Amino acid sequence: MANTYTSLHYHFTFSTKNREPWITTDIENRVWAYIGGVARAHKMTALQVGGIEDHLHAAVMAPPRLSPSQIAQYLKGDSSNKSQLPDLIKYIENQRKHHRKKSFKEEYVELLKKHGVDYDERYLWG
Repeated sequence: MANTYTSLHYHFTFSTKNREPWITTDIENRVWAYIGGVARAHKMTALQVGGIEDHLHAAVMAPPRLSPSQIAQYLKGDSSNKSQLPDLIKYIENQRKHHRKKSFKEEYVELLKKHGVDYDERYLWG
């Protein structure tokens, strides 16, 4: 049928991992913007994103080719990769204090091991 248009709007809500209060007021705007970016990356429009420390709501407009379950998977799945963002931000903010106890070299090797990166210590420090 010619000139057929759709306008599909959805309301999604989901909690943070274990309903922990990860979305603090100092980062919430970045989290909301990130969710909006996830929506754009999947050809959706985030009409409004917001929430509180332990959950968020997203009103999105999506093309008909995306099922509601796909949309939820994109929004929740892509954003859950950032669930440790508050910890990361605090970690970066406290670098001076952190490095009073641990050198950069110790920290770097620890990070390589934590993330399963193979390395040869002979080549780490030049």
